[in-house]
Amino acid sequence: MKILILHNRYKIIGGEEGVVKAEYALLEQRGHKVTVLEANNDRIVGIWGKLSTAINGLYSLSAKHQVSDAIAQLEPDLVHVHNFFPLLSPSVYDACLDAEVPVVQTLHNYRLLCPKAMPFRNGQICEDCFDRVVPWSGVLHGCYRNSHIQSASVAAMLGLHHWQGTWHKRVDAYIALSDFQKQVFVRAGLPAERFFVKPNFVFGNEFPPDSQRGDFALFVGRLSEEKGVEILLDAYLQHQLTIPLKIIGDGPLRATLEAKAAGLAQVTFLGQQDPTVVIQLMQRAQFLVFPSIWYEGFPLTIAEAYACKLPVIASRLGSMSEIVRDGVTGLHFESGNAADLASKIQWAIAHLQSMQNMGAAAYEIYQNCYTPQVNYQQLLHIYQSAIDRAKMRSLN
Repeated sequence: MKILILHNRYKIIGGEEGVVKAEYALLEQRGHKVTVLEANNDRIVGIWGKLSTAINGLYSLSAKHQVSDAIAQLEPDLVHVHNFFPLLSPSVYDACLDAEVPVVQTLHNYRLLCPKAMPFRNGQICEDCFDRVVPWSGVLHGCYRNSHIQSASVAAMLGLHHWQGTWHKRVDAYIALSDFQKQVFVRAGLPAERFFVKPNFVFGNEFPPDSQRGDFALFVGRLSEEKGVEILLDAYLQHQLTIPLKIIGDGPLRATLEAKAAGLAQVTFLGQQDPTVVIQLMQRAQFLVFPSIWYEGFPLTIAEAYACKLPVIASRLGSMSEIVRDGVTGLHFESGNAADLASKIQWAIAHLQSMQNMGAAAYEIYQNCYTPQVNYQQLLHIYQSAIDRAKMRSLN
């Protein structure tokens, strides 16, 4: 099969880039001819760059021509769109439609419903735009880049393509990362019959089956408000937790969080670490704490923990309550509740054998759900479904 992957890279490299790279490798290793056409947000420089991006974000003729040329040259069986925003724009769907090439769209975030792509505002979940054709609330609050003008541009793009039926007529299959995410989009009006749930995956050959556990808890993630690290520190500060905590990651709140934890000798900030170091610490930790306070997509960190037989204490919120099975592969706590989080950490410390059993169950879930082999079969099924639907469409 010949596959053309379209992806708009962000300035700050995140999980999406890792997923694109992993799926590219997965397909190539199995003999498929894969081409990646990328746009990069690094080219958005200065006022003129932002202005032209805002205009082209509605509909970029240059991106459409670029994709049309790539299709003519490569003759792919299918186009897989990971991210079109902002430089590629929804015009890429028209290029595929004109060439009668089926389209698969992975929904890494909530961009089709929310100008910010992250339904999170003023420290809490926000669904104000989920049921609106034009997400004016996002404009009112300047949700995208804290700018009313830039938010209006994104809202106009979403409203225009909702009105044109782009999301209904030009995408043959949607990939949601969890059933929770699928239900959010279906409730917002996207066609349920075109949705497939396929989680992210991790390559597992770097995970030794067994290792000696240490005496510490672990957090891995971006140090930003939505990740809930402040709640984790509150649990330590207010409830005298003694188990050492290692925090891996960097972000805009690092200095604030380090200042908050200044009196906690048991808390160590390790900053950004090489992936091999992260895995080594996952293999030795007692459990991973995942206190996020927004609707995560599919956190690779949790899949990596499962591959390391590491149970997870996670917020009972969105996809996390689905991915982490309470009492089976980890523990749930009430999102944003430091006291409840502290109680679950204390329980985990007092029941090490139970946590070890949960780690074994987590590893079994990894083997059944999050390996490259399982993910490849899921991806191939989705691709074939999109191809079959496109064929039926051409006959009608």
